Amino acid sequence: MAGAILISAFVSLSLTPVLNVKLARKNHKHSRFYERTEPFFVAMTENYRKSLAAFIRVRYWAWIILASTLGIVYVVGSSLQSELAPLEDRNFVRLSVLTPEGTAFGYMDNFMDRLVNFVNDSIPEKRIALSVTAPGFTGSGAVNTGFVRIGLKDANERNRSQQQVADYVTKNAKFFPEGKIFALQEQTIGVGGSSRTGLPVQYVLQGPNFEKLKEVLPRFMEEASKNPTFQGVDVNLKFNKPELNISIDRDRAAALGVSVNDIAQTLQFSYSGRRMSYFTMNGKQYQVIAQVDRENRDEPIDLKSLYVKNKSGELIQMDNVVKVVEESSPPQLYHYNRYKSATVSAGLAPGKTIGDGIDAMDEISKKVLDDSFSTELTGPSRDFAESGSNILFAFILALVLIYLILAAQFESFIDPFIIMLTVPLALGGAVLALWMFNQTLNIFSQIGIIMLIGLVTKNGILIVEFANQRKDAGLSVRDAAVDASTSRLRPILMTSIATILGALPIAIGLGNGAQSRIPMGIVVVGGLLFSLILTLYVIPAVYTFISKEKRNEAE
Repeated sequence: MAGAILISAFVSLSLTPVLNVKLARKNHKHSRFYERTEPFFVAMTENYRKSLAAFIRVRYWAWIILASTLGIVYVVGSSLQSELAPLEDRNFVRLSVLTPEGTAFGYMDNFMDRLVNFVNDSIPEKRIALSVTAPGFTGSGAVNTGFVRIGLKDANERNRSQQQVADYVTKNAKFFPEGKIFALQEQTIGVGGSSRTGLPVQYVLQGPNFEKLKEVLPRFMEEASKNPTFQGVDVNLKFNKPELNISIDRDRAAALGVSVNDIAQTLQFSYSGRRMSYFTMNGKQYQVIAQVDRENRDEPIDLKSLYVKNKSGELIQMDNVVKVVEESSPPQLYHYNRYKSATVSAGLAPGKTIGDGIDAMDEISKKVLDDSFSTELTGPSRDFAESGSNILFAFILALVLIYLILAAQFESFIDPFIIMLTVPLALGGAVLALWMFNQTLNIFSQIGIIMLIGLVTKNGILIVEFANQRKDAGLSVRDAAVDASTSRLRPILMTSIATILGALPIAIGLGNGAQSRIPMGIVVVGGLLFSLILTLYVIPAVYTFISKEKRNEAE
Protein backbone atom coordinates (compact mmCIF):
# COMPACT_ATOMS: atom_id res chain seq x y z
CA MET A 1 0.00 0.00 0.00
CA ALA A 2 2.80 2.41 0.89
CA GLY A 3 4.54 1.63 -2.41
CA ALA A 4 1.35 2.25 -4.39
CA ILE A 5 0.84 5.61 -2.65
CA LEU A 6 4.43 6.68 -3.40
CA ILE A 7 4.08 5.74 -7.07
CA SER A 8 0.72 7.53 -7.25
CA ALA A 9 2.24 10.68 -5.74
CA PHE A 10 5.09 10.61 -8.23
CA VAL A 11 2.70 10.17 -11.18
CA SER A 12 0.44 12.98 -9.91
CA LEU A 13 3.34 15.43 -9.59
CA SER A 14 5.14 14.56 -12.81
CA LEU A 15 3.24 12.62 -15.46
CA THR A 16 -0.26 14.03 -14.91
CA PRO A 17 0.71 17.73 -15.50
CA VAL A 18 2.62 16.79 -18.66
CA LEU A 19 -0.30 14.78 -20.03
CA ASN A 20 -2.64 17.64 -19.21
CA VAL A 21 -0.52 20.03 -21.28
CA LYS A 22 -0.17 17.61 -24.19
CA LEU A 23 -3.69 16.23 -24.36
CA ALA A 24 -5.87 19.17 -23.31
CA ARG A 25 -7.45 21.10 -26.17
CA LYS A 26 -7.49 24.88 -26.24
CA ASN A 27 -11.04 25.10 -27.48
CA HIS A 28 -12.56 22.46 -25.25
CA LYS A 29 -16.25 21.80 -25.72
CA HIS A 30 -18.18 20.13 -22.91
CA SER A 31 -19.91 16.82 -23.63
CA ARG A 32 -23.62 16.19 -23.38
CA PHE A 33 -23.11 14.23 -20.20
CA TYR A 34 -21.42 17.25 -18.63
CA GLU A 35 -24.18 19.60 -19.77
CA ARG A 36 -26.86 17.33 -18.32
CA THR A 37 -25.17 16.63 -14.99
CA GLU A 38 -23.53 19.98 -14.29
CA PRO A 39 -26.76 21.71 -13.19
CA PHE A 40 -27.17 19.04 -10.53
CA PHE A 41 -23.67 19.58 -9.15
CA VAL A 42 -24.05 23.36 -9.26
CA ALA A 43 -27.30 23.10 -7.29
CA MET A 44 -25.67 20.67 -4.85
CA THR A 45 -22.77 23.05 -4.28
CA GLU A 46 -25.07 26.01 -3.76
CA ASN A 47 -27.26 24.12 -1.32
CA TYR A 48 -24.17 23.05 0.59
CA ARG A 49 -23.01 26.67 0.77
CA LYS A 50 -26.34 27.77 2.22
CA SER A 51 -26.50 24.92 4.74
CA LEU A 52 -22.88 25.53 5.82
CA ALA A 53 -23.53 29.25 6.28
CA ALA A 54 -26.54 28.38 8.45
CA PHE A 55 -24.47 25.91 10.47
CA ILE A 56 -21.73 28.51 11.00
CA ARG A 57 -24.31 30.73 12.67
CA VAL A 58 -24.76 27.99 15.32
CA ARG A 59 -21.16 26.88 15.13
CA TYR A 60 -20.99 25.83 18.81
CA TRP A 61 -22.80 22.67 17.68
CA ALA A 62 -19.48 21.56 16.21
CA TRP A 63 -18.10 20.99 19.73
CA ILE A 64 -21.25 19.12 20.70
CA ILE A 65 -20.90 16.87 17.66
CA LEU A 66 -17.24 16.24 18.45
CA ALA A 67 -18.03 15.40 22.07
CA SER A 68 -20.87 13.11 20.99
CA THR A 69 -18.58 11.36 18.55
CA LEU A 70 -15.99 10.75 21.27
CA GLY A 71 -18.78 9.39 23.47
CA ILE A 72 -19.83 7.02 20.67
CA VAL A 73 -16.23 5.85 20.29
CA TYR A 74 -15.98 5.10 24.02
CA VAL A 75 -19.42 3.56 24.59
CA VAL A 76 -19.78 1.57 21.37
CA GLY A 77 -16.07 0.74 21.14
CA SER A 78 -15.97 -0.69 24.66
CA SER A 79 -19.01 -2.87 23.91
CA LEU A 80 -17.43 -4.44 20.83
CA GLN A 81 -16.09 -7.96 21.15
CA SER A 82 -12.38 -8.34 20.50
CA GLU A 83 -10.29 -11.15 19.03
CA LEU A 84 -7.04 -11.67 17.20
CA ALA A 85 -8.63 -12.35 13.81
CA PRO A 86 -11.91 -13.86 12.56
CA LEU A 87 -11.70 -17.56 11.81
CA GLU A 88 -11.45 -18.39 8.12
CA ASP A 89 -13.18 -21.36 6.53
CA ARG A 90 -10.14 -23.45 5.57
CA ASN A 91 -11.99 -26.74 4.98
CA PHE A 92 -10.39 -28.29 8.04
CA VAL A 93 -11.48 -29.31 11.56
CA ARG A 94 -9.28 -31.09 14.09
CA LEU A 95 -10.74 -33.20 16.90
CA SER A 96 -8.48 -33.50 19.93
CA VAL A 97 -9.34 -36.47 22.13
CA LEU A 98 -8.39 -37.09 25.77
CA THR A 99 -9.44 -39.99 27.99
CA PRO A 100 -8.66 -40.67 31.67
CA GLU A 101 -5.14 -41.55 32.72
CA GLY A 102 -4.41 -45.26 32.76
CA THR A 103 -6.47 -45.97 29.63
CA ALA A 104 -5.08 -48.99 27.78
CA PHE A 105 -4.03 -48.62 24.16
CA GLY A 106 -6.56 -51.17 22.93
CA TYR A 107 -9.43 -49.38 24.67
CA MET A 108 -8.25 -46.01 23.32
CA ASP A 109 -7.96 -47.38 19.79
CA ASN A 110 -11.52 -48.72 19.93
CA PHE A 111 -12.74 -45.35 21.18
CA MET A 112 -11.03 -43.60 18.25
CA ASP A 113 -12.65 -46.07 15.82
CA ARG A 114 -16.08 -45.24 17.21
CA LEU A 115 -15.39 -41.53 16.82
CA VAL A 116 -14.24 -41.96 13.22
CA ASN A 117 -17.37 -43.97 12.42
CA PHE A 118 -19.47 -41.13 13.84
CA VAL A 119 -17.62 -38.63 11.63
CA ASN A 120 -18.07 -40.79 8.52
CA ASP A 121 -21.77 -41.36 9.14
CA SER A 122 -22.93 -37.91 10.28
CA ILE A 123 -20.74 -35.39 8.42
CA PRO A 124 -21.53 -35.59 4.69
CA GLU A 125 -19.32 -32.54 4.11
CA LYS A 126 -16.30 -34.72 4.99
CA ARG A 127 -13.74 -35.27 2.25
CA ILE A 128 -11.28 -37.31 4.33
CA ALA A 129 -10.82 -38.29 7.98
CA LEU A 130 -7.48 -39.33 9.48
CA SER A 131 -7.24 -40.64 13.04
CA VAL A 132 -4.12 -41.21 15.13
CA THR A 133 -4.02 -42.90 18.53
CA ALA A 134 -1.27 -41.93 21.01
CA PRO A 135 0.47 -39.52 18.59
CA GLY A 136 4.09 -39.44 19.74
CA PHE A 137 5.03 -36.69 17.26
CA THR A 138 2.67 -34.14 18.87
CA GLY A 139 4.06 -34.14 22.41
CA SER A 140 4.26 -36.72 25.15
CA GLY A 141 2.53 -39.36 23.03
CA ALA A 142 0.45 -40.53 25.99
CA VAL A 143 -1.70 -43.59 25.36
CA ASN A 144 -4.83 -41.72 26.48
CA THR A 145 -4.59 -39.10 23.72
CA GLY A 146 -5.50 -39.00 20.05
CA PHE A 147 -6.79 -36.77 17.28
CA VAL A 148 -8.90 -36.86 14.14
CA ARG A 149 -8.18 -34.56 11.20
CA ILE A 150 -11.33 -33.90 9.17
CA GLY A 151 -10.79 -32.51 5.70
CA LEU A 152 -13.94 -30.84 4.37
CA LYS A 153 -15.12 -30.24 0.84
CA ASP A 154 -14.74 -26.78 -0.64
CA ALA A 155 -17.12 -24.19 0.79
CA ASN A 156 -19.16 -23.97 -2.42
CA GLU A 157 -19.74 -27.74 -2.37
CA ARG A 158 -21.27 -28.07 1.11
CA ASN A 159 -24.31 -26.76 2.96
CA ARG A 160 -22.65 -26.18 6.34
CA SER A 161 -19.72 -23.93 7.12
CA GLN A 162 -16.60 -25.07 8.94
CA GLN A 163 -17.85 -23.38 12.11
CA GLN A 164 -21.19 -25.19 11.89
CA VAL A 165 -19.44 -28.55 11.49
CA ALA A 166 -17.26 -27.83 14.55
CA ASP A 167 -20.32 -26.80 16.57
CA TYR A 168 -22.13 -29.97 15.50
CA VAL A 169 -19.27 -32.19 16.68
CA THR A 170 -19.03 -30.31 19.98
CA LYS A 171 -22.77 -30.67 20.52
CA ASN A 172 -22.65 -34.43 19.93
CA ALA A 173 -19.52 -35.01 22.06
CA LYS A 174 -21.85 -35.84 24.96
CA PHE A 175 -22.54 -39.20 23.30
CA PHE A 176 -18.91 -40.14 23.97
CA PRO A 177 -18.76 -39.88 27.77
CA GLU A 178 -15.61 -42.02 28.02
CA GLY A 179 -13.41 -39.03 27.10
CA LYS A 180 -13.21 -35.35 26.21
CA ILE A 181 -13.51 -34.25 22.59
CA PHE A 182 -12.49 -30.76 21.51
CA ALA A 183 -13.32 -29.50 18.00
CA LEU A 184 -10.48 -27.18 17.00
CA GLN A 185 -10.26 -24.79 14.07
CA GLU A 186 -6.98 -23.43 12.81
CA GLN A 187 -6.44 -19.83 13.87
CA THR A 188 -6.18 -17.31 11.05
CA ILE A 189 -3.04 -15.79 12.59
CA GLY A 190 -0.72 -17.62 14.96
CA VAL A 191 2.92 -17.82 15.99
CA GLY A 192 4.04 -21.44 15.78
CA GLY A 193 2.06 -24.62 15.21
CA SER A 194 0.62 -24.85 18.71
CA SER A 195 -0.86 -21.35 18.49
CA ARG A 196 -2.70 -22.20 15.28
CA THR A 197 -4.15 -25.58 16.27
CA GLY A 198 -4.65 -25.30 20.05
CA LEU A 199 -7.71 -24.17 21.96
CA PRO A 200 -8.21 -20.40 21.63
CA VAL A 201 -8.11 -19.55 25.35
CA GLN A 202 -4.94 -20.68 27.14
CA TYR A 203 -4.50 -19.28 30.65
CA VAL A 204 -1.40 -20.11 32.70
CA LEU A 205 -1.60 -20.34 36.51
CA GLN A 206 1.77 -19.91 38.21
CA GLY A 207 2.13 -20.95 41.84
CA PRO A 208 4.82 -21.32 44.49
CA ASN A 209 4.55 -25.13 44.51
CA PHE A 210 2.51 -27.95 43.02
CA GLU A 211 0.71 -28.59 46.30
CA LYS A 212 -0.96 -25.19 46.15
CA LEU A 213 -1.77 -25.70 42.49
CA LYS A 214 -3.36 -29.02 43.35
CA GLU A 215 -5.42 -27.26 46.00
CA VAL A 216 -6.85 -24.47 43.80
CA LEU A 217 -7.16 -26.23 40.44
CA PRO A 218 -10.41 -28.13 41.19
CA ARG A 219 -12.19 -24.93 42.23
CA PHE A 220 -10.77 -22.98 39.28
CA MET A 221 -11.87 -25.68 36.84
CA GLU A 222 -15.32 -25.80 38.42
CA GLU A 223 -15.78 -22.05 38.01
CA ALA A 224 -14.50 -22.18 34.41
CA SER A 225 -16.80 -25.07 33.53
CA LYS A 226 -19.84 -23.18 34.86
CA ASN A 227 -18.95 -19.99 32.97
CA PRO A 228 -21.17 -19.59 29.85
CA THR A 229 -18.26 -18.07 27.93
CA PHE A 230 -16.55 -21.44 27.59
CA GLN A 231 -17.40 -24.63 25.79
CA GLY A 232 -15.10 -27.40 26.98
CA VAL A 233 -12.42 -26.73 29.61
CA ASP A 234 -9.25 -28.72 30.22
CA VAL A 235 -5.98 -28.38 32.13
CA ASN A 236 -2.61 -29.92 31.33
CA LEU A 237 -1.63 -30.55 34.99
CA LYS A 238 -3.76 -33.47 36.15
CA PHE A 239 -3.35 -35.31 39.42
CA ASN A 240 -5.13 -38.40 38.13
CA LYS A 241 -2.46 -40.85 37.07
CA PRO A 242 -3.25 -44.02 39.07
CA GLU A 243 -0.35 -45.55 40.94
CA LEU A 244 0.16 -48.35 43.46
CA ASN A 245 2.68 -47.49 46.13
CA ILE A 246 4.02 -50.80 47.42
CA SER A 247 6.02 -50.72 50.65
CA ILE A 248 7.62 -53.78 52.24
CA ASP A 249 6.78 -54.61 55.84
CA ARG A 250 10.32 -55.51 56.82
CA ASP A 251 9.46 -56.75 60.30
CA ARG A 252 6.76 -59.05 58.98
CA ALA A 253 9.00 -60.27 56.16
CA ALA A 254 11.84 -61.02 58.58
CA ALA A 255 9.47 -62.94 60.86
CA LEU A 256 8.28 -65.08 57.92
CA GLY A 257 11.85 -65.58 56.61
CA VAL A 258 11.36 -63.66 53.36
CA SER A 259 14.18 -61.42 52.12
CA VAL A 260 13.59 -57.98 50.64
CA ASN A 261 15.50 -59.00 47.50
CA ASP A 262 13.16 -61.96 46.87
CA ILE A 263 10.10 -59.69 47.20
CA ALA A 264 11.56 -57.15 44.78
CA GLN A 265 12.51 -59.80 42.20
CA THR A 266 9.07 -61.43 42.36
CA LEU A 267 7.34 -58.09 41.71
CA GLN A 268 9.77 -57.29 38.92
CA PHE A 269 9.35 -60.62 37.14
CA SER A 270 5.56 -60.40 37.45
CA TYR A 271 4.83 -56.86 36.34
CA SER A 272 7.85 -55.17 34.73
CA GLY A 273 7.65 -56.78 31.28
CA ARG A 274 11.44 -56.99 31.35
CA ARG A 275 13.32 -58.90 28.66
CA MET A 276 15.10 -61.77 30.36
CA SER A 277 16.71 -63.62 27.45
CA TYR A 278 16.32 -64.81 23.85
CA PHE A 279 15.52 -68.17 22.29
CA THR A 280 15.67 -69.41 18.73
CA MET A 281 12.94 -71.40 17.04
CA ASN A 282 12.61 -72.30 13.38
CA GLY A 283 15.51 -70.04 12.53
CA LYS A 284 14.00 -66.96 14.20
CA GLN A 285 14.98 -65.26 17.43
CA TYR A 286 12.37 -64.42 20.04
CA GLN A 287 12.48 -62.46 23.29
CA VAL A 288 11.71 -63.96 26.68
CA ILE A 289 9.51 -61.46 28.56
CA ALA A 290 8.82 -61.88 32.27
CA GLN A 291 5.23 -60.88 33.02
CA VAL A 292 2.00 -62.48 34.24
CA ASP A 293 -1.03 -62.68 31.95
CA ARG A 294 -3.29 -59.68 31.44
CA GLU A 295 -6.20 -61.14 33.41
CA ASN A 296 -3.90 -61.56 36.42
CA ARG A 297 -2.59 -57.99 36.54
CA ASP A 298 -5.55 -55.73 35.80
CA GLU A 299 -6.67 -55.08 39.39
CA PRO A 300 -4.79 -54.19 42.62
CA ILE A 301 -6.33 -57.24 44.25
CA ASP A 302 -4.41 -59.44 41.80
CA LEU A 303 -1.37 -58.84 44.00
CA LYS A 304 -2.78 -61.49 46.35
CA SER A 305 -2.29 -64.14 43.69
CA LEU A 306 1.49 -63.73 43.88
CA TYR A 307 3.61 -65.90 46.18
CA VAL A 308 7.23 -65.62 47.29
CA LYS A 309 9.42 -68.38 48.79
CA ASN A 310 10.96 -67.93 52.20
CA LYS A 311 14.22 -69.42 53.43
CA SER A 312 12.53 -72.72 54.19
CA GLY A 313 11.12 -73.00 50.66
CA GLU A 314 7.56 -72.32 51.76
CA LEU A 315 5.26 -70.12 49.61
CA ILE A 316 4.19 -66.94 51.34
CA GLN A 317 1.32 -64.87 49.91
CA MET A 318 2.65 -61.51 48.74
CA ASP A 319 0.08 -59.35 50.55
CA ASN A 320 1.36 -60.76 53.87
CA VAL A 321 4.69 -58.96 53.51
CA VAL A 322 3.80 -55.76 51.58
CA LYS A 323 1.43 -52.84 52.05
CA VAL A 324 -0.33 -51.40 48.99
CA VAL A 325 -1.61 -47.81 48.87
CA GLU A 326 -3.51 -46.49 45.85
CA GLU A 327 -2.39 -42.97 44.92
CA SER A 328 -2.74 -40.50 42.07
CA SER A 329 -0.03 -38.20 40.75
CA PRO A 330 0.47 -35.96 37.71
CA PRO A 331 1.84 -37.79 34.66
CA GLN A 332 3.94 -34.73 33.87
CA LEU A 333 5.00 -31.58 35.71
CA TYR A 334 5.00 -28.21 33.95
CA HIS A 335 6.95 -24.98 34.33
CA TYR A 336 6.36 -21.62 32.65
CA ASN A 337 8.97 -18.88 32.93
CA ARG A 338 10.66 -21.06 35.59
CA TYR A 339 7.50 -21.03 37.72
CA LYS A 340 5.57 -24.16 38.58
CA SER A 341 2.49 -23.85 36.43
CA ALA A 342 -0.72 -25.30 35.06
CA THR A 343 -2.28 -24.19 31.78
CA VAL A 344 -6.07 -24.03 31.62
CA SER A 345 -7.34 -24.34 28.04
CA ALA A 346 -10.88 -23.67 26.93
CA GLY A 347 -12.98 -23.54 23.80
CA LEU A 348 -15.38 -20.69 23.21
CA ALA A 349 -19.16 -20.85 23.20
CA PRO A 350 -20.90 -19.66 20.01
CA GLY A 351 -20.82 -15.88 19.76
CA LYS A 352 -17.87 -15.50 22.16
CA THR A 353 -14.36 -14.29 21.29
CA ILE A 354 -10.87 -14.64 22.73
CA GLY A 355 -11.25 -11.26 24.43
CA ASP A 356 -14.38 -12.48 26.22
CA GLY A 357 -12.57 -15.66 27.26
CA ILE A 358 -9.57 -13.81 28.72
CA ASP A 359 -11.85 -11.43 30.63
CA ALA A 360 -13.76 -14.40 32.06
CA MET A 361 -10.52 -16.11 33.10
CA ASP A 362 -9.34 -12.90 34.79
CA GLU A 363 -12.57 -12.71 36.77
CA ILE A 364 -12.24 -16.34 37.88
CA SER A 365 -8.60 -15.84 38.92
CA LYS A 366 -9.54 -12.84 41.06
CA LYS A 367 -12.21 -14.94 42.73
CA VAL A 368 -10.20 -18.14 43.27
CA LEU A 369 -6.47 -17.32 43.46
CA ASP A 370 -4.66 -15.59 46.30
CA ASP A 371 -1.68 -13.23 46.13
CA SER A 372 0.85 -16.07 45.95
CA PHE A 373 -0.31 -16.91 42.40
CA SER A 374 0.36 -15.09 39.15
CA THR A 375 -1.15 -15.58 35.71
CA GLU A 376 0.11 -15.44 32.13
CA LEU A 377 -1.25 -16.04 28.66
CA THR A 378 0.05 -18.45 26.06
CA GLY A 379 -0.91 -19.71 22.61
CA PRO A 380 -3.58 -17.75 20.69
CA SER A 381 -4.43 -15.75 23.83
CA ARG A 382 -0.89 -14.40 24.07
CA ASP A 383 -0.87 -13.58 20.35
CA PHE A 384 -4.11 -11.65 20.86
CA ALA A 385 -2.75 -9.63 23.80
CA GLU A 386 0.52 -8.80 22.04
CA SER A 387 -1.19 -7.75 18.82
CA GLY A 388 -3.49 -5.38 20.73
CA SER A 389 -0.60 -3.54 22.39
CA ASN A 390 1.34 -3.34 19.12
CA ILE A 391 -1.63 -1.90 17.22
CA LEU A 392 -2.23 0.72 19.92
CA PHE A 393 1.41 1.83 19.66
CA ALA A 394 1.15 2.00 15.85
CA PHE A 395 -2.05 4.08 16.09
CA ILE A 396 -0.53 6.62 18.48
CA LEU A 397 2.66 6.78 16.40
CA ALA A 398 0.63 7.44 13.23
CA LEU A 399 -1.23 10.30 14.93
CA VAL A 400 2.00 11.90 16.16
CA LEU A 401 3.81 11.55 12.83
CA ILE A 402 0.94 12.99 10.81
CA TYR A 403 0.57 15.91 13.22
CA LEU A 404 4.29 16.72 13.09
CA ILE A 405 4.40 16.49 9.29
CA LEU A 406 1.36 18.75 8.95
CA ALA A 407 2.87 21.19 11.46
CA ALA A 408 6.00 21.39 9.32
CA GLN A 409 4.02 21.87 6.11
CA PHE A 410 1.63 24.50 7.50
CA GLU A 411 4.31 26.11 9.70
CA SER A 412 1.69 26.19 12.42
CA PHE A 413 0.50 24.05 15.33
CA ILE A 414 -3.11 25.29 15.09
CA ASP A 415 -3.98 24.25 11.54
CA PRO A 416 -2.80 20.62 12.02
CA PHE A 417 -4.91 20.42 15.19
CA ILE A 418 -8.01 21.46 13.21
CA ILE A 419 -7.21 18.87 10.55
CA MET A 420 -6.65 16.09 13.11
CA LEU A 421 -10.19 16.60 14.42
CA THR A 422 -11.33 14.54 11.42
CA VAL A 423 -9.88 11.45 13.13
CA PRO A 424 -12.43 11.14 15.99
CA LEU A 425 -15.19 11.69 13.44
CA ALA A 426 -13.89 8.76 11.41
CA LEU A 427 -13.44 6.61 14.51
CA GLY A 428 -17.07 7.18 15.45
CA GLY A 429 -18.18 5.97 12.05
CA ALA A 430 -15.82 2.98 12.21
CA VAL A 431 -17.06 1.64 15.57
CA LEU A 432 -20.69 2.28 14.61
CA ALA A 433 -20.22 0.30 11.39
CA LEU A 434 -18.59 -2.58 13.27
CA TRP A 435 -21.45 -2.60 15.79
CA MET A 436 -24.19 -2.41 13.13
CA PHE A 437 -22.75 -5.33 11.13
CA ASN A 438 -21.95 -7.43 14.23
CA GLN A 439 -18.20 -7.46 13.62
CA THR A 440 -15.39 -7.68 16.15
CA LEU A 441 -12.46 -5.46 16.97
CA ASN A 442 -9.54 -7.47 15.61
CA ILE A 443 -6.20 -6.94 13.94
CA PHE A 444 -7.79 -6.35 10.52
CA SER A 445 -10.31 -3.79 11.76
CA GLN A 446 -7.51 -2.09 13.72
CA ILE A 447 -5.41 -1.86 10.55
CA GLY A 448 -8.41 -0.28 8.85
CA ILE A 449 -8.64 2.29 11.66
CA ILE A 450 -4.97 3.21 11.17
CA MET A 451 -5.63 3.58 7.43
CA LEU A 452 -8.51 5.95 8.23
CA ILE A 453 -6.09 8.42 9.82
CA GLY A 454 -4.47 9.11 6.47
CA LEU A 455 -7.67 8.80 4.43
CA VAL A 456 -9.77 11.30 6.37
CA THR A 457 -7.13 13.92 7.19
CA LYS A 458 -6.86 14.75 3.48
CA ASN A 459 -10.38 16.20 3.63
CA GLY A 460 -9.35 18.53 6.43
CA ILE A 461 -6.17 19.44 4.55
CA LEU A 462 -8.14 20.47 1.46
CA ILE A 463 -10.44 22.72 3.50
CA VAL A 464 -7.85 24.30 5.82
CA GLU A 465 -5.24 24.93 3.11
CA PHE A 466 -7.70 26.66 0.78
CA ALA A 467 -9.27 28.59 3.69
CA ASN A 468 -5.82 29.98 4.56
CA GLN A 469 -5.37 31.10 0.96
CA ARG A 470 -8.75 32.82 0.92
CA LYS A 471 -7.99 34.47 4.25
CA ASP A 472 -4.67 35.74 2.90
CA ALA A 473 -6.63 37.19 0.00
CA GLY A 474 -8.52 39.41 2.46
CA LEU A 475 -11.63 37.44 3.39
CA SER A 476 -12.77 37.13 6.98
CA VAL A 477 -12.35 33.82 8.79
CA ARG A 478 -16.01 32.89 8.38
CA ASP A 479 -16.15 33.82 4.70
CA ALA A 480 -12.84 32.05 4.05
CA ALA A 481 -14.09 28.86 5.73
CA VAL A 482 -17.38 28.87 3.78
CA ASP A 483 -15.73 29.71 0.47
CA ALA A 484 -12.96 27.12 0.90
CA SER A 485 -15.38 24.35 1.89
CA THR A 486 -17.67 25.11 -1.04
CA SER A 487 -14.78 25.19 -3.51
CA ARG A 488 -13.29 21.92 -2.18
CA LEU A 489 -16.63 20.09 -2.05
CA ARG A 490 -16.22 18.29 -5.35
CA PRO A 491 -12.61 17.11 -4.79
CA ILE A 492 -13.58 15.87 -1.33
CA LEU A 493 -16.58 13.98 -2.70
CA MET A 494 -14.61 12.50 -5.60
CA THR A 495 -11.71 11.20 -3.52
CA SER A 496 -13.93 9.92 -0.71
CA ILE A 497 -16.39 8.12 -2.99
CA ALA A 498 -13.52 6.61 -5.01
CA THR A 499 -11.92 5.27 -1.81
CA ILE A 500 -15.26 3.92 -0.53
CA LEU A 501 -15.93 2.10 -3.80
CA GLY A 502 -12.40 0.69 -3.72
CA ALA A 503 -12.92 -0.71 -0.21
CA LEU A 504 -16.45 -1.97 -0.91
CA PRO A 505 -15.41 -5.39 -2.33
CA ILE A 506 -13.41 -6.00 0.87
CA ALA A 507 -16.41 -5.07 3.02
CA ILE A 508 -18.74 -7.31 1.01
CA GLY A 509 -16.31 -10.22 1.37
CA LEU A 510 -15.59 -11.16 -2.23
CA GLY A 511 -12.86 -13.72 -2.94
CA ASN A 512 -11.20 -16.61 -1.08
CA GLY A 513 -10.36 -16.04 2.56
CA ALA A 514 -12.44 -12.86 2.58
CA GLN A 515 -14.06 -13.51 5.97
CA SER A 516 -11.08 -12.19 7.90
CA ARG A 517 -10.82 -9.01 5.79
CA ILE A 518 -14.48 -8.00 6.01
CA PRO A 519 -14.00 -5.96 9.25
CA MET A 520 -11.25 -3.91 7.60
CA GLY A 521 -13.48 -3.02 4.65
CA ILE A 522 -16.41 -2.17 6.94
CA VAL A 523 -14.19 0.11 9.04
CA VAL A 524 -12.92 2.00 5.98
CA VAL A 525 -16.34 2.38 4.34
CA GLY A 526 -18.17 3.28 7.55
CA GLY A 527 -15.49 5.66 8.77
CA LEU A 528 -15.27 7.51 5.45
CA LEU A 529 -19.04 7.86 5.06
CA PHE A 530 -19.55 9.09 8.62
CA SER A 531 -16.60 11.49 8.58
CA LEU A 532 -17.39 12.75 5.06
CA ILE A 533 -20.74 14.15 6.16
CA LEU A 534 -19.54 15.60 9.45
CA THR A 535 -16.19 16.90 8.19
CA LEU A 536 -17.90 19.20 5.67
CA TYR A 537 -19.58 21.03 8.56
CA VAL A 538 -17.54 20.46 11.70
CA ILE A 539 -14.09 21.38 10.33
CA PRO A 540 -15.16 24.76 8.86
CA ALA A 541 -16.99 25.61 12.10
CA VAL A 542 -13.97 24.69 14.26
CA TYR A 543 -11.77 26.67 11.88
CA THR A 544 -13.78 29.82 12.60
CA PHE A 545 -13.23 29.24 16.33
CA ILE A 546 -9.52 28.50 16.38
CA SER A 547 -7.96 30.15 13.34
CA LYS A 548 -6.74 33.71 13.78
CA GLU A 549 -8.36 36.53 11.83
CA LYS A 550 -5.04 37.42 10.20
CA ARG A 551 -1.97 35.24 9.96
CA ASN A 552 1.30 36.77 11.13
CA GLU A 553 4.20 37.23 8.76
CA ALA A 554 6.14 34.29 10.17
CA GLU A 555 3.33 31.99 9.14
